[in-house]
Amino acid sequence: MQQSEAKSLLTVYYRVGCHLCDEMVALLAEFQDELKFGYVLVDIDADAELKSRFNADVPVVALEGRVLFRHFFDEAILRQALQHG
Repeated sequence: MQQSEAKSLLTVYYRVGCHLCDEMVALLAEFQDELKFGYVLVDIDADAELKSRFNADVPVVALEGRVLFRHFFDEAILRQALQHG
């Protein structure tokens, strides 16, 4: 991920060993160059508050603190969020 070229930075709340999380990251990576965004991975199990908030919902993708989608990748929502910031 080249941060300097990215317009937006997504946060992916995940947990180690979560197959849906792995799939989410792989799908985000496919669109990263086209849509010009970066992402950071945040392990919810490393933070009690995040674990309490997102325990049953991972993976969660957020932009500027706003949850875009949970569990499954949604290309339409991603495109809309990145176009409108």
